Amino acid sequence: MLVRRIARPMLAGTFIYGGIQTLRNPQSRVPGAAPIVEQLTEIAEKQLPVHVSHDVEQWVKINAGVHVGAGALLALGRFPRFSALALATSLVPTTFAGHRFWEHTDPKEKFGQTSNFLKNTSMLGGLLLAAVDTEGKPSVGWRAKKTAGAAAAAAEASYEKASKKAAKAQKRASKQAKKLKP
Repeated sequence: MLVRRIARPMLAGTFIYGGIQTLRNPQSRVPGAAPIVEQLTEIAEKQLPVHVSHDVEQWVKINAGVHVGAGALLALGRFPRFSALALATSLVPTTFAGHRFWEHTDPKEKFGQTSNFLKNTSMLGGLLLAAVDTEGKPSVGWRAKKTAGAAAAAAEASYEKASKKAAKAQKRASKQAKKLKP
């Protein structure tokens, strides 16, 4: 559909551009990301059996790479549901790291941060819509249910057919047994 071909690149453009700028200058994002990375790595270390890096710049670069890679995939219409979900997942910490409007007292700064926070939540809504868009095709759940139903019907039909054959074989065996009895 034409709308998808236009809307996906429009939605992805911000992520691609922002990701490239962040990869060129990750240090500009490190101070804002530090508190979020600290919280997430603390939680991850408790939950995961592996060591999680506390290098904030590395996490900023990973997030920027996700924005560029998933943004490009979304813009090209390749794996659009997966790429939209990846962008949505990475947008949440990005928003909380970069636009903490509640921490600002200057009205102009607070307005700018609030505006950017709301812009990101709007983009998150668009990404969530893109993540669930099946392009008119049935969802994976529907296809799985239909396939399971067809498999169950085929198994039932095979069972009935085998039961009929077994009944016929039983009758033939009974007749043979009667013929052999003196």
